[in-house]
Amino acid sequence: MLTATLAEVLPPGSVAVERKRGVADRLAGREGRVERDEVLLGEQRLVLGLPGGRPECEVCKEVRGVVLSRRPVALDEWIRELAAAVTARARSDARARAALERLLLGE
Repeated sequence: MLTATLAEVLPPGSVAVERKRGVADRLAGREGRVERDEVLLGEQRLVLGLPGGRPECEVCKEVRGVVLSRRPVALDEWIRELAAAVTARARSDARARAALERLLLGE
């Protein structure tokens, strides 16, 4: 749900999703399960990997496509960083503000 909401309201190219599709997914026409999400807002790249269903999070500083630093973080800190980045974006973008409201209100 988080991935779909962010991809819908943030600028194109801001959200990248990697999925893993098994044979059953292909036969059923499903997209597969999310393995990795990346959100790029400004110079900050937020990565949420889900290998085996267990979250692995990192916050990266990226300038012109080059990652200058990577910092592994706990899931709760990753969520705070995401909220702060979307909030900063919302100050200048009404669509991002609407996304933040939907995420906070659980709609």
